Amino acid sequence: MKITQVRSATIIVEYNNTKFLIDPWLMPKDYMPGFDIAINSETRQPRVELPFEIKKIVDVDAVIITHIHPDHWDEFAEKALNKNIKVFVQSDIDKDYVISKGFTNVETVSESGTKFNGTTLYKTGTQHGKREIIKPICDSAGLPYDAMGVVFKAQNEKTLYIAGDTIWCSEVQDTLSKYKPDVIVVNACAATLLNGERIIMNIEDVKNVLNAAPDAKIIASHLDTVSHLSVTRKDFKDFKAKNNINNLLIPEDGETIDLTQNN
Repeated sequence: MKITQVRSATIIVEYNNTKFLIDPWLMPKDYMPGFDIAINSETRQPRVELPFEIKKIVDVDAVIITHIHPDHWDEFAEKALNKNIKVFVQSDIDKDYVISKGFTNVETVSESGTKFNGTTLYKTGTQHGKREIIKPICDSAGLPYDAMGVVFKAQNEKTLYIAGDTIWCSEVQDTLSKYKPDVIVVNACAATLLNGERIIMNIEDVKNVLNAAPDAKIIASHLDTVSHLSVTRKDFKDFKAKNNINNLLIPEDGETIDLTQNN
């Protein structure tokens, strides 16, 4: 297994001889405004450029879209990806949306397992911020609330858990208990709305993941790119150094982490 941090939540997972592109947000730096319902709305995003050419990023076998938010799937991904590529989504609503963009091979990920090229993908639950508070805000803004996490399992591979856009919650805790993943990717810039509520993890949430899965390698992703971040890569590096945490990995954009079986 290898995981390449592209930018923000966009990563490439090389797993069981298959390359998966997760949440392709491929627009150039400063292309879109910040979100009106969130902090730092005056800051344009993405804050940084892609580390690679788009054609390199989309040279994959399949795409997984954890949810249709504009910082996880955009018009540049729609244009760059082959319309016949396998695309996995969380729901029939997202499936219909992606099909409406011309994609022909779209499938929802099942909680009971969806097979692809010898790998089984399992949809897992999230809370994209506290459900009772954030869902009405998303509804009023015309944005879907739900997102998914995904667990990857295959023979002769470590178990991988991509938690997706979520805070620490019972759904994440249950996934860790059920699947006991060896590698966990967490979205962790503590993106925050105007009401002060976070919609993804902060350092305290990641500490909870570390405590719940002490033998796993934790990869902090979704950093330093969206306008509404409140925690940075430097903050995580300082936290790691201060607490001497060896199993917390904080890749730079463009960096590949090798997590092969003997590592």
